Amino acid sequence: MFIITEPLHVTDATNTGGRKGRVSTSDGVLDLEVRMPGADSKYTNPEQLFAAGYASCFGGAIMAIAKGRNVEGAVVTARVTFGRSAVGGYGIAVVLEITLPNLASAEAQQVIDEAHQICPYSNATRGNIDVVLKLM
Repeated sequence: MFIITEPLHVTDATNTGGRKGRVSTSDGVLDLEVRMPGADSKYTNPEQLFAAGYASCFGGAIMAIAKGRNVEGAVVTARVTFGRSAVGGYGIAVVLEITLPNLASAEAQQVIDEAHQICPYSNATRGNIDVVLKLM
């Protein structure tokens, strides 16, 4: 279990109406209607929001790890799959597609492996869902 010993940031989001409702943050920066995936393409869904958060967080972890390395042009795409679980219920799985155009393959792999160890989303999901790192 990962235990926070020194909080650095606390935030919140509130949903009303579940997957056919609205999600907002208390500071008003985020205020969106949400729908089921595929239900209405003009609205976002929880899986897109999770993908956006994971991609951004993993990109930040790369920047933290890559000190002294040229990671300019780094791109992280989080592909989130929502579906039925083999053990019942529903779940998600993630493929992180990472491009580090200015690093040799072995060095790029080392950076993403290290980033995966410090990324808060990776720490939160480790052992709970399938997460695949794919160097592009």
